[in-house]
Amino acid sequence: QVQLVESGGGLVQPGASLRVSCALSGGTFRSYVIGWFRQAPGKEREFVAAIMWSGDSVSYADSMKGRFTISKDKAMNTVFLQMNSLKSEDTGTYYCAGGALGWASDRARPRNYNYWGRGTQVTVSS
Repeated sequence: QVQLVESGGGLVQPGASLRVSCALSGGTFRSYVIGWFRQAPGKEREFVAAIMWSGDSVSYADSMKGRFTISKDKAMNTVFLQMNSLKSEDTGTYYCAGGALGWASDRARPRNYNYWGRGTQVTVSS
């Protein structure tokens, strides 16, 4: 069974950096898109970034571009999200998701993903 497990969340001050991880298991993932989403209390789940498991394609939400970087280590079966210059507005639960979308699909649409982790909490506060 495919499983995704997030880790690395925590409490940081504004302007700080944090890296969260998504460990993948139970599949080969060669046709998968792996996405990061976040959700703050009272708000809709929001697309952050996505990456192809095979190949080099990546994409970002406009508000994250330049501050956040998605990457992968295939030998470790892990996808990372490096977050820099964090703001209080970045606070929320961060989820990774996977699905055999193909790069032509809408990567920002949560319902296009088949598998979800349980999330890791990121809090940006003074």
